[in-house]
Amino acid sequence: MAAGLGTDAPHLPTPAPIDAYGNGGFRFGGHSGGMSHRGSLICFPDGMWAWPVASFMDVTAETLAQVFARGATLDVFLIGAGRDPALLPSALREMFHDHSISVDVMTTGAAVRTYNVLLAENRRAGAGLIAVE
Repeated sequence: MAAGLGTDAPHLPTPAPIDAYGNGGFRFGGHSGGMSHRGSLICFPDGMWAWPVASFMDVTAETLAQVFARGATLDVFLIGAGRDPALLPSALREMFHDHSISVDVMTTGAAVRTYNVLLAENRRAGAGLIAVE
């Protein structure tokens, strides 16, 4: 996948709550000294990676390929669409259904808050979070 999410790609090898978002990036991992990332993030139960998505228009089957590849480890996937609400195209919604993954699209702020709750509950959740300024 073009997203560069191979096992050798730089990433945080564990999920972490998102402490803050904005200014084009995210801060997370406050319990481990805190880290930051400029750009969008994709988060899974086994870690967090840079996500090459700058706007909701960039959310495609290709940029979601790693989500579908991890279908057996995910129950729910959140898409933080930026500052404005968005609707997932029906073809992508069907792909999530075919992989038995529940998907919800919301603003990035709402997705960050929801992801943090799901993470605290040890749910099998992931999130694609589009960075906002």
